[in-house]
Formats: sequence, structure tokens, C-alpha cells
Amino acid sequence: MITHKKVTIFFISLLLFLFLLKADKGINELWFLVAILAWLAINIYGTARISSNYIVKAFCNNPLEKEKKIALTFDDGPSIYTLEVLELLKKYNVKATFFCIGKKIEKHPEILQKVIDDGHLVGNHSYSHSKFFDFYTEATIREELQKTDALLEKFTSKKINFFRPPYGVTTPSIGRALKITGHNVIGWNIRSLDGGTKNQELIFNRIIKRVCPGGIVLLHDTASHSVLVLEQFLQFLQQNNYKVTSVEELLNLKAYEN
Repeated sequence: MITHKKVTIFFISLLLFLFLLKADKGINELWFLVAILAWLAINIYGTARISSNYIVKAFCNNPLEKEKKIALTFDDGPSIYTLEVLELLKKYNVKATFFCIGKKIEKHPEILQKVIDDGHLVGNHSYSHSKFFDFYTEATIREELQKTDALLEKFTSKKINFFRPPYGVTTPSIGRALKITGHNVIGWNIRSLDGGTKNQELIFNRIIKRVCPGGIVLLHDTASHSVLVLEQFLQFLQQNNYKVTSVEELLNLKAYEN
């Protein structure tokens, strides 16, 4: 497996080798540029793709699952649309996991309480979900995680184990913070892109083409078009004999600790 540590060691060794060659044989400096660009490309890909496990281990699906079982997850709430999502999940007798933003918990504590009361799981999705989250220091990231944990634990009365990085990006700073907080990173392998487009047909077709046993679906509980797609998707799952199970059961991981 390609990891940030292995890549860093390799390219440091490569650059040292190139320096020796330059000193001995005077090689073209273009080789240094090629090496640096290659290093940058690998790092950009690894940090941006949560399933790469480049920085931290992320649980994105259960590849060993053979039965028609998947898990539903929702990001960026709680919001007023979370209530509509909860009604649909209740209608189809489905449980899900909600990855919550700390500042939105402060804004809608009563909605988060309903999420808990309805029997759904919750996880940490940072406090601010800032566009600059990936550039934060380890200390700032740790502070965000701990602050959001504290908010969630008022409702669960248990320690939060699940964390989903904003935008699915992982960095060395995030990795160092997670070594201290001890969260399990929960990713996905079925991304709806409902956070980037309102085209319901496009979102729906994208999801159903990717449905597979052991999959984890990423949706958002922050907009009306996502709610409409969710109902179509729940109908599709029902018609195709898919069972929606919890992330806990699918991955055999605990969402909380006493």
C-alpha cells in the first residue's frame, strides 16, 4: 500500500541520489523538477481521495459483504431538511448515520435530539467545516474534533468514535490529530454529489449505478433536492431487495464508547 510515509522516504532518497549524480556526472536539473512534480501529484491524489488510505486508514465499504446490504450516511447537518430526511427514513424503516457539524449542532440542538431519539447514529464532521480545514494545524484540527465531540456527547452520553473529514480530504495534520483523538475515519464508496448539483436525475442515476453489497452511500441532509432523491433511492433499494444496515453493523465498528 502506498502511504504518505513511504512516499516521503522514497522521494527524499531519490533527491539525495540525484544530488550525488549531479555532483558526480552533472545530470540535467530537469530530473529534479520531474521528481518534485511527481511527488506533488502523488500527494494531491492521496490526500484528496479518502479511499486511498494515503494519510490515514479510512473505512469506505465492506468488500467482504456478499449479501445485499448497504449503509446510508448524511453529511453537513443538522438542518431543517434533516427533519424531512428523518420522516422518510421512518417511513421506510431505515436507520442511518449522520455526520454533524459542530456549529450546526449549536444552531439546531432540537433536531439533533430527534436524530438520536429516532435511533440513528451520529458522528463528527468537524466544528466549522471550513474551506480551509485542510490547511489547519494539528492543534486546531484536534480542537475542532474535541469541541464537536463534546457537543455530540451531550446527546449520546457516550464517546464519539466516528469522524468524517470535511470534503473527504486527509492531510498529515489531520492524521496527527486523529492519533490523539482516536477516531475511526468513515469514508464512502458511493458518492451522490448532491452537494454539488441539484439535478435529481443525475444524482439518482449516479447512485444506483454504484450500488453494491457492502457499500456506504454519501448523501447530504441540507437541501430539498437531496430529500427528493432520497425517497427515490429508498424505493429503488426496496424494489431491488437491498437491506439498509448501520455503519456499525456493516463495518463491525462501534460508533460510541461508554
